[in-house]
Amino acid sequence: MTEAKRGRVRVETSQKRVRVYLGGQLVADSARPVLVWENPHYPTYYLPVTDVHAKLEPNGTTQHSPSRGEATGYDVVVDGTTGTGAAARYHDSPLAELRELVRLEWNAMDEWFEEDEPVYVHPRDPYSRVDILASSRHVKVVIDGVTVADSHSPRILFETGLPARFYLPMTDARMDLLQPSDTHTGCPYKGTADYWNVRIADKEYPDYVWGYRTPLPESQKLAGLVCFYNEKVDIYVDGELQERPRSPFS
Repeated sequence: MTEAKRGRVRVETSQKRVRVYLGGQLVADSARPVLVWENPHYPTYYLPVTDVHAKLEPNGTTQHSPSRGEATGYDVVVDGTTGTGAAARYHDSPLAELRELVRLEWNAMDEWFEEDEPVYVHPRDPYSRVDILASSRHVKVVIDGVTVADSHSPRILFETGLPARFYLPMTDARMDLLQPSDTHTGCPYKGTADYWNVRIADKEYPDYVWGYRTPLPESQKLAGLVCFYNEKVDIYVDGELQERPRSPFS
């Protein structure tokens, strides 16, 4: 990819109030946060430096981005708590919109709020939509010739940029073949997912199944359901074998 093609990222001001906490203390409070798509999958929050209440101490580090330029690294200090390397500023960025902003490292902070609701993993993308629809379609899941789930009451999740996912009642899955995994992942739209491995005879299929036991309020329809990776199993919908999608999870 040429430098010219990499030289522009999407930058957009949000209308949400964003607050950030570290060690129980307010680090930043902004009614004009900026969403920056550093990667194509989801945005990052940059906040006006005038909305930062913590002290930013230069730590001598720098970061280079082909699109954003050279960043100066900072430690975030608030009421005796220090977030080492938790902030960066692009003072002389070729993107003029970034020069008076600061990026706080998401995982270095304790809490992020959009308005009065906590948000996890990363900011919600305003251009991503999640629809969860009840369905009566017949969904059958097969792994190496063994039917591991068979349901006439799936909930189908349609999420922008990802394959449709078929969430099935646990009672319609072969739970005797599922073994809890140590894997857990987070999603800002759905919550924290638990995973299962599938064991058929002597062969294990790690993390092929996941579910949300206590999903976020907007995804309550998923509670207690399980989902299999379309990319890794054979899924039949109304008797028709579905093509395995190509995605980051393939």
